[in-house]
Amino acid sequence: MPDNWVFATGRRKTSVARVMIRKGNGSILINEVSPDDYFPSKNQVAVIHQPLQVSANTGKWDLKVTVKGGGYNGQAGAIRHAIARALVEVDPDSKNAISKSGYLTRDARMVERKKSGQPKARKRFQFSKR
Repeated sequence: MPDNWVFATGRRKTSVARVMIRKGNGSILINEVSPDDYFPSKNQVAVIHQPLQVSANTGKWDLKVTVKGGGYNGQAGAIRHAIARALVEVDPDSKNAISKSGYLTRDARMVERKKSGQPKARKRFQFSKR
């Protein structure tokens, strides 16, 4: 890769996204595919554009994204986190707007593990005194 790319990583649930960003015309590729072809829902495409819209950087940067793990919603959240981090690195003036929207904060919510002796993470087997 050329030296003018800037890298950033984002995470959400079990998804990890790595973004490469550079000056350009606004093209976005997710695993070598356009976002509209990669995500089944338009909501997920809208989620990944949020940091660009908040910081008024739509159409100014080319993005290449590699994402793996989790489902589509987790991947969209990881991509949003990575794009926000990359934008702050290349355009420090946009940090205030992006952080006010909460896109720089890693969402720590994860699926709780199943415990032994229980059917699910919190569900218990029926209690009987006798």
